[in-house]
Amino acid sequence: MDEKPSTRKVPEFCSLRYGLALIMHFSNFTVITQRVSLSIAIIAMVNSTQQPGLFNASTERPLAFTLNHSNRSTKEFNSGASVYEWSPETQGIIFSSISYGIILTLIPSGYLAGIFGAKQMLGAGLLISSLLTLFTPLAADFGVVLVIVIRTVQGMAQGMAWTGQFTIWAKWAPPLERSKLTSIAGSGAAFGSFIILCVGGLISQTLGWPFIFYIFGSIGCVCCLLWFMVIYDDPMHHPCISVREKDHIVSSLAQQSSSPRRSVPIKAMVRCLPLWAIFTGFFSHFWLCTIIITYLPTYISSVLHVNIRDSGVLSSLPFIAASSCTILGGQLADFLLSRKLLRLITVRKLFSSLGLLLPSLCAVALPFVASSYTTTIILLILIPGTSNLCDSGFIINTLDVAPRYASFLMGISRGFGLIAGIISSTATGFLISQDSVSGWRNVFFLAAAVNMFGLVFYLTFGQAEIQHWAKERTLTRL
Repeated sequence: MDEKPSTRKVPEFCSLRYGLALIMHFSNFTVITQRVSLSIAIIAMVNSTQQPGLFNASTERPLAFTLNHSNRSTKEFNSGASVYEWSPETQGIIFSSISYGIILTLIPSGYLAGIFGAKQMLGAGLLISSLLTLFTPLAADFGVVLVIVIRTVQGMAQGMAWTGQFTIWAKWAPPLERSKLTSIAGSGAAFGSFIILCVGGLISQTLGWPFIFYIFGSIGCVCCLLWFMVIYDDPMHHPCISVREKDHIVSSLAQQSSSPRRSVPIKAMVRCLPLWAIFTGFFSHFWLCTIIITYLPTYISSVLHVNIRDSGVLSSLPFIAASSCTILGGQLADFLLSRKLLRLITVRKLFSSLGLLLPSLCAVALPFVASSYTTTIILLILIPGTSNLCDSGFIINTLDVAPRYASFLMGISRGFGLIAGIISSTATGFLISQDSVSGWRNVFFLAAAVNMFGLVFYLTFGQAEIQHWAKERTLTRL
């Protein structure tokens, strides 16, 4: 049955835990801008006149050739920047390489963060990712192989940065505020996507595409300083927290042990269907989200035939909806729980259903409205917005079923999502390289089918009760 923690009134939005959520919002903002920066920059980086199917190194063409033969999108970028011959298949590999890196560190970083502390793990990952972002333009001049290596290592760093968050929330977030706090922090990713796509095209057009990496890499370095100065692993050791807030957090988490764990019950986890429901939900959710984040500028540029600046602005609009829905969804979920209008498992399944079903319907409709500029933009706005309702569903479900192992399990969950991202981004590059019209249609139909599979599986096996293997076992002394 669901736990009923203390509901004693304490300050919320002026509290330290909400300040922590804002700083984590900024950290997620930084990570996603560094990840998505290539999606908008590649429109200017790539010479679209080359023949498809050639996996070649980064080849810089003479500037006169580029200006005479490139399309409208590539005409408008800064004349001092290089242009490379990367086929759609090569671009798909570059896009997916960061996911390979994240997968390599998600599980070990989640486990180590629970032992050594998430502050150092997350801060180090953010710093490494920022430095590699600054180095990306130089790496592109050395060849596509080095770009793939850089993106892979950057993915490893971002895996460290992302997973450690859930170790912190396991110690900072009262159960009835989890959806609010995690949605505020998580909305930084959607807001970051909006900003990078909105201003990335303008930066590329006025300063040159390398400055996209220079600017957001520098912002990441500043964020690292803020992180190390303000963040602490738990409220007990924070020098600035009030006694009232500390007592509230500690008492609300009293039934969820924070003692160090001796071992991870792997066998019990493997046999746990509610965990597999969460993993399947992550796989389905990230399949479509990766396509939108990675290929949205390309889709708008190729299907709607707009230039790089307008493509970036239009690509940013969906993430305003995503950021808003993330925060509003978290507020609504905690409202339903605090007023006892719905049970915890009902809330999780409701938001999971909305976050998987609604974007699937929009994705299926997209190929049929490609001739309508306005309708296409509306559907593209709705897909990320409705998808992020999952943040109050299965995304934080590990905090319900196994709070002691939340960081470790979030690493595994994220790993399933990134495997989906690797497959979907690579498959998308392959499908659209064969035929643009039928390729995009197959991309969206396949994404909707994957979403429906994940939804049915989660509705069937999802739970919100702490699993028996995740409970603290206490010894009674006679």
